[in-house]
Amino acid sequence: MIRFENVSVTYGGAGCAPTLRDVDLTVPEGELVLLVGPSGVGKSTLLGAVSGLVPHFTGGTLKGRVTVAGRDTRTHRPRELADVVGTVGQDPLAHFVTDTVEDELAYGMESLGLAPAVMRRRVEETLDLLGLAELRDRPIATLSGGQRQRVAIGSVLTPHPRVLVLDEPTSALDPAAAEDVLAVLQRLVHDLGTTVLMAEHRLERVVQYADQVLLLPEGVMGPPADIMATSPVHPPVVALGRLAGWTPLPLTVRDARRGAGALRERLEGRVPAVGPAGLLPHPAPSRNRGLRPQAPAPHTPAGRSFQGISRFWRRPPQEVPRSEALVDVRALGVRRGRVEALRRVELTVTAGETVALMGRNGAGKSTLLGSLVGMVEPTSGSVLVGGRVPHRTDPRELIRQVGLVPQEPRDLLYADTVAAECAAADTDAGAAPGTCRAVVSELLPDVADDTHPRDLSEGQRLALALAVVLTGRPPLLLLDEPTRGLDYAAKARLVARLRGLAAEGHAIVLATHDVELAAELAHRVVILAGGEVVADGPTAEVVVSSPAFSPQVAKILAPQPWLTVEQVRKAL
Repeated sequence: MIRFENVSVTYGGAGCAPTLRDVDLTVPEGELVLLVGPSGVGKSTLLGAVSGLVPHFTGGTLKGRVTVAGRDTRTHRPRELADVVGTVGQDPLAHFVTDTVEDELAYGMESLGLAPAVMRRRVEETLDLLGLAELRDRPIATLSGGQRQRVAIGSVLTPHPRVLVLDEPTSALDPAAAEDVLAVLQRLVHDLGTTVLMAEHRLERVVQYADQVLLLPEGVMGPPADIMATSPVHPPVVALGRLAGWTPLPLTVRDARRGAGALRERLEGRVPAVGPAGLLPHPAPSRNRGLRPQAPAPHTPAGRSFQGISRFWRRPPQEVPRSEALVDVRALGVRRGRVEALRRVELTVTAGETVALMGRNGAGKSTLLGSLVGMVEPTSGSVLVGGRVPHRTDPRELIRQVGLVPQEPRDLLYADTVAAECAAADTDAGAAPGTCRAVVSELLPDVADDTHPRDLSEGQRLALALAVVLTGRPPLLLLDEPTRGLDYAAKARLVARLRGLAAEGHAIVLATHDVELAAELAHRVVILAGGEVVADGPTAEVVVSSPAFSPQVAKILAPQPWLTVEQVRKAL
């Protein structure tokens, strides 16, 4: 179905190193192939070569030959491949051409001239498959990042292409939504013979669905278990298997649990040597009093994943005096048109504390962050950050108190080179020249000064935007999906940097669907549902009590109190 014949892709002039070098492989029809590798090794470029976007749209020089269903992508432009290849890139916003969800799902079929009756049936099927029925009439501009990602995926499913090319398709999805999307893709592969080529950094979500794994930059393709045995990029379940010496290596929590008996015995009676998530205990432990169970709502069975938590748990009252809180949110309500985005939200965050906001797509996480930085004005209630009301504070003053890294890092990047971005960040923050560049070098060791931000991968752009914000060293740091597009090594560097900031007294609030990040970094987890806080407590208590938000190690070693591979390694 897809054939690469000694393909190399180079951006820039003579002397530039190829982004892809001598790729030679065949992807059979009806296979799900997962691309893995560090950020910036050419995964998006390889996917673009399949859809024809490389080189027709991106520029650059393509050597060799790429064929899809017999069509040479050098001589067939993307529009001439549209009936065969459906593409979803890293940025869903760049994908949309209409204003509402239902229109977007129909647009691709309309372009191909399908009959109205067929279009109607497929739209309804896709709305149900991806859980979008309630959003069918919503303007796309009002959707959350995860909801937009589902709409983008749905819009390429409706034309029923023979090949699907997906770049980080679950990066903005909550765990339950990601499982739904991956189950749909697996059904298309198994039942319809669709060929899926997918790049994804959150391997803990996807590796068990893959038929083959392609490791870049080596260009080696093989069964998932074989590639994971030697890959430098691997999920926690594989890392735990390597640590414990399990053979064969497990790829799923279920397989790992079956072989974890001996490891549980070795760990019996031991506890993590430090506080929740492998961190030093927070200096204000009295706030973390855990969760208070309530009786189940009528007709609501226990164990219904996230929906169960939203009904069975309620957050205890905070016990921190307002004078001690860097962030003080009381009875916050936000309404956007017909949508009540936040309702009666209570939240306090103290200096040195790291809080993870979690919940379904559209639960209100980004809206809450926006209210803390003054971008969203409350409809009711109050918000104080460092004693200031954010939406009434001069932005030039507020930026010294709070910094936000948004879901779309390009919103913060406007210069032509990495060096120019860093110089502007130093000037804006009043920092010594080279301060921002030092942070960039820590997070992105191999990025040159003259690189244009648009030529960076999504994860690299995120790290650059983070460096720009960190240059100002604000007392409160807000991060919206900070690990989108980051490989495991880059995420480890980010975690180390954020831990250092927390130890210096900075407060960090991050909205994330990355349960592994929350387990490693957060002192506290706050779960939102329908705009309300439904759980708030120490990380170990909140995530372990939720099948949806529990990390892989916790599931494997339950009921023992381990959350991360690093905790287990230290104990052994």
